[in-house]
Amino acid sequence: MHIQEIRNQAPFEEIDYLFLNGTLKNYAQPRNKIQSLLKAQDLIRVKKGLYVFGAKVARLPYCKELLANLIYGPSAISLEYALSFYGFIPERVEELTSVTLRRTKLFSTPLGRFSYQHLAITQYSAGITRLEFPNNHFVLFATPEKALCDYLVLKAPRLRNFMNLEKYLFEDMRIEEEYFLQLDNPLVTEIVNHYKHTNTALLLNYINGEKNASRH
Repeated sequence: MHIQEIRNQAPFEEIDYLFLNGTLKNYAQPRNKIQSLLKAQDLIRVKKGLYVFGAKVARLPYCKELLANLIYGPSAISLEYALSFYGFIPERVEELTSVTLRRTKLFSTPLGRFSYQHLAITQYSAGITRLEFPNNHFVLFATPEKALCDYLVLKAPRLRNFMNLEKYLFEDMRIEEEYFLQLDNPLVTEIVNHYKHTNTALLLNYINGEKNASRH
């Protein structure tokens, strides 16, 4: 079977081993055919059992955000990548950062780095939504409120007071104030109640005092 026949049967650019095995069911050794497609770069292996079509074959760009969900799950994109995606921080973030119920893990792939930080089940779910990406892809993604709380819990040092918090948010992280003021207070409250962490509790108290006022 020619690679174009396989591409014609695939609904998306992202495919898995079960799909390939099904399309190659008439082959005595489908694994050998997959290896030849990989060697020809008609397929790119993202991780064991997960592939995208190579540049010569692909019809559309693959969705790296969807791949982040598929590589290691259950997981949702959060932390730096989500904060950059929403415009909260000015830096362009290349590494796909996620939170997961599984162990913390890093995948270095031909398509980039995908990192996953562990959260307890009580902390994981609140603030996760599904975002639609091009080509009818739906991706589990942290809201801005959750991405910020995740960052304060998983990446930030212990913040002892409002002065520490303000410096960390607006100088170290360089969060855009206009976006910060748009945070949804009830959602932050829900997320913070699940975390029970000093940094997120400080954030909620700060928002309650600063939500409708500019910083001085």
